[in-house]
Amino acid sequence: IRLVESGGGLVQPGGSLRLSCAASGFWFSNYAHGWVRQAPGKDREWVAAVNSGGGITSYADSVKGRFTISRDNAKNTVYLQMNSLNPEDTAVYYCAKDDSPMIRREYDTWGRGTQVTVSS
Repeated sequence: IRLVESGGGLVQPGGSLRLSCAASGFWFSNYAHGWVRQAPGKDREWVAAVNSGGGITSYADSVKGRFTISRDNAKNTVYLQMNSLNPEDTAVYYCAKDDSPMIRREYDTWGRGTQVTVSS
């Protein structure tokens, strides 16, 4: 079972990035997935989640209206579109696999993360 994130980088405040998470080694479409971030010196913060079919999503209040989670089950990939980024969004972003088709936020597999830095 493997999750590999990509798409992070340096972006100016107000800018956008799209993160991707490529999954392998399990039946991807059977499980919900989420994104979790960790800023320097802070605890991990849950960001967003999507159910196995992609029709149900959930967001942290801090990103609601700015971030969009989606998935392509044909490509075994989860995405996080991030708009209107601000310096408080700077963190390592992790993709995580839930333990059910529904959003439970009981993550049993994690990627290694991708760094997002928002700075002018």
